[in-house]
Amino acid sequence: MSDIYMPRLSDTMEEGVISSWVKNVGDKVASGDVLVEIETDKAVMEYEAYEDGYLVRQAVSEGETVPIGAVIGVIGDSPDAAPQDSGAPAAAPAEKKEQAAEAEATAAGEGPAEPAATVPAASANGADARPRTSPLARRLAKEYGLDITRISGSGPKGRIVRADIEAAAKQQGEQAPAAAAAPAPAAAAAAGAPQQAFDDGRDSEELKVSNVRKVIARRLTQSKQEVPHFYLRRTIDAEALKEFRGQINAQLADTGVKVSFNDLIVKAAATTLRSHPAVNTSWVDDKLLQHHRVNVGVAVAVDAGLVVPVLHDTDKTTLSEISTTTRELAGKARDGKLKPQEMSGGTFSVSNLGMFGIDSFSAVINPPEAAILAVGAMKQEAVVRDGEIVARNTIALELSVDHRAVDGAVGAAFLKDLAEVLENPMRIIL
Repeated sequence: MSDIYMPRLSDTMEEGVISSWVKNVGDKVASGDVLVEIETDKAVMEYEAYEDGYLVRQAVSEGETVPIGAVIGVIGDSPDAAPQDSGAPAAAPAEKKEQAAEAEATAAGEGPAEPAATVPAASANGADARPRTSPLARRLAKEYGLDITRISGSGPKGRIVRADIEAAAKQQGEQAPAAAAAPAPAAAAAAGAPQQAFDDGRDSEELKVSNVRKVIARRLTQSKQEVPHFYLRRTIDAEALKEFRGQINAQLADTGVKVSFNDLIVKAAATTLRSHPAVNTSWVDDKLLQHHRVNVGVAVAVDAGLVVPVLHDTDKTTLSEISTTTRELAGKARDGKLKPQEMSGGTFSVSNLGMFGIDSFSAVINPPEAAILAVGAMKQEAVVRDGEIVARNTIALELSVDHRAVDGAVGAAFLKDLAEVLENPMRIIL
């Protein structure tokens, strides 16, 4: 008998959501079989079994969020094996989740949580004992106006948990909708005048927020609050780059590979980072880390938000390999099938919104990287060449830099050399 724990599937993951169980209780499991799909802070990932046996317990239901290290299931030697249940271990995932929510409520100013209730022995006259509840369950019961002593607990030893409160609230709403609405008219009458609910005129609806979106929001907020960004802008002449791309794709026509402008920029950035190692760094816990590998992340927009799959050793990878790998990773990102190692280890990122016609923009740094390159659309502009005004294709680049790790002059030198590589694109492959 062995427990299955919520794994850490990314370097920033703190909790996970059970998206769906692939194996049902009683199913035979072989090492390498997919047990469950887990939604992390970056994508929905498949979690494989590490041993043979039978899934004898699903400790966490689909849709539930639990912290890393919580027990989510149990594998046994036979389909009929029953896991030992002492009460406390089985409740760990739910309790940790509720304790975290209670802590957030306390921090938000709702007051300190009262100690968790225990079940006292029944009195001699047969009076009902106080039910076992969690602090969060008590708070929710109060908010819903429920008598917690009338609710049956589904947790270990009859403990009342959040799900029980929400189920009771839903049932109460279905049974007596008129009663729930009654207090408002009564309060209005007591005030002496009818009161109408305020309508802000926006016709709003609360949408379900995925775990990925929540973490994106938290990390980007942290990045803007903690990382001192500064920005460097440069517009490059893209005529030679456009011609170079045409030549490359003509030679690759028989292979089915087509190199994009973004592939060229990613490769040029990796090539330039080799000669500017000071930009290929990270500031972490008051320490400056120098990365000896160049791993460029490529931002990909998906329904859940923005994910950044990583091309490892980009400086040593050919253009055709970059093109092929980028498209494979982008497809996996949209399908939610990226593996942890495909999203970890980035040392620099490129975010391109040119395909949407965006002229230029400022990207938010992806911690713990020290910089990210924002790429705008290629467009024709009037420029001066040899004393004459001519139309030329240009691309606007903007480098967002962490000032703790990289000084202004260092960042400017990197962007200057990157622009020169792109304007003389043969240097990309030399």
